[in-house]
Amino acid sequence: MAQKTLQRLATSALAVLPLVNGQQPGTLTPEAHPQLPTWKCTTSGGCVQQDTSVVLDWNYRWIHTATGYDSCTTNSGINSTLCPDEATCAKNCVIEGTDYASSGISTSGSALTMRQYVNGTNGLNSVSPRAYLLGPDGNYVMLKLLGQELSFDVDLSTLPCGENGALYLSEMDASGGRNQYNTGGANYGSGYCDAQCPVMTWKNGTLNTDGSGYCCNEMDILEANSRANAFTPHPCTATDCDKSGCGFNPYAQGYKSYYGPGGTLDTSKPFTVITRFITNDGTTSGSLSQIQRLYVQGGKTIASAVQGGDIITASACSSASAYGGLAAMGRALGRGMVLVFSIWNDASGYMNWLDSGSNGPCSATEGNPANIQANYPGTHVVFSNIRWGDIGATVKLSGGGSSSSSSSTMRTTTTATTSTRSTSTPITTTTPSGATQTHWGQCGGQGYSGPTVCAPPYACKTQNPWYAQCL
Repeated sequence: MAQKTLQRLATSALAVLPLVNGQQPGTLTPEAHPQLPTWKCTTSGGCVQQDTSVVLDWNYRWIHTATGYDSCTTNSGINSTLCPDEATCAKNCVIEGTDYASSGISTSGSALTMRQYVNGTNGLNSVSPRAYLLGPDGNYVMLKLLGQELSFDVDLSTLPCGENGALYLSEMDASGGRNQYNTGGANYGSGYCDAQCPVMTWKNGTLNTDGSGYCCNEMDILEANSRANAFTPHPCTATDCDKSGCGFNPYAQGYKSYYGPGGTLDTSKPFTVITRFITNDGTTSGSLSQIQRLYVQGGKTIASAVQGGDIITASACSSASAYGGLAAMGRALGRGMVLVFSIWNDASGYMNWLDSGSNGPCSATEGNPANIQANYPGTHVVFSNIRWGDIGATVKLSGGGSSSSSSSTMRTTTTATTSTRSTSTPITTTTPSGATQTHWGQCGGQGYSGPTVCAPPYACKTQNPWYAQCL
């Protein structure tokens, strides 16, 4: 359940700028995207650095009249005189670039830091930023992850109960809905949608004249603080989505000491998150059959919470059958989805759905934003070393994917700028003599040229003439 709807934005972004949206780019504040290099990986060629950056969501920006400084919104919403329809609004209003530091966003090398609070002229402001991965062409990077994996390092150590440091995928339009009324598009963070079908003033950067919701497939890779975490698919039909999702939360599964400060996965320190989208035939065009989660910390693979692995299967998502189940989520992953980063807290529900009751160790009131601001003003999340591609290619797991004694390295073709928070080490891309494949990785099949020997204790098992897998 990612950061959604204007209700949450209204409690954060208004503290810095009016909650507005606009049409054409203005000229008062240049838009300079913070650089965030990422890596695309293959088993044959290693990981190649991508020229990527982040862009702040459209909703956090100042929109004003094209000929002056008056806001195009009022306390109750859009100024209907300036914006009676899409065309008139596009003529009358412009959207400005943003100061990323004052919006709680900074980058250093491959690390993105997002802060809940920043200092303002009147004290501490809750900014709750949301941002997207942007390509050099001014469009969002469309990650096609069916039959692939996504890895990143994360530091959640300062996130208390009630905070949510989220990294997820949304099936947004690659251009952000760029059109004649919205020439800025993805360059200005337009086009947000998710499985909660939020009703927003704007769709794809143009006026939402009929007040309809904006639904799209959503895959929550990580929603977490230092006390609880979950990963959740939210498939959609053409008109509605599985809003609850069929997620995996170790605490909710009964493993109450697995995740947290000092736990098996020690959240007082950074760790690596690996998410694999495994298909029924091992290809990138098959049907999504399971979503697997692996963790690495201190150079070692952490044993799964659940015997057999932290896995969401198609049968476990039977509650989402009305929305196409895991197969529908897989089709969206195959088409391509936008990578979203956010940090937020919840003034209405205190994030209890994530970290309280049967879902986590937090009390029902710990997540009150007033409590967080008073006691954890420096709360922030750091995402770094983002990489995606062939299963087994983004992080090399020595000794197999479920061994608590195995080690981990990141494979890159370039010298990476490594944050001090990184939990993985760059190595060369040349496949060494006698290389072994990891658990779940491909080990054979027609046209396959990678490792054919599985790391102990796994064996290479043929699934079909085109694919064999280490199981």
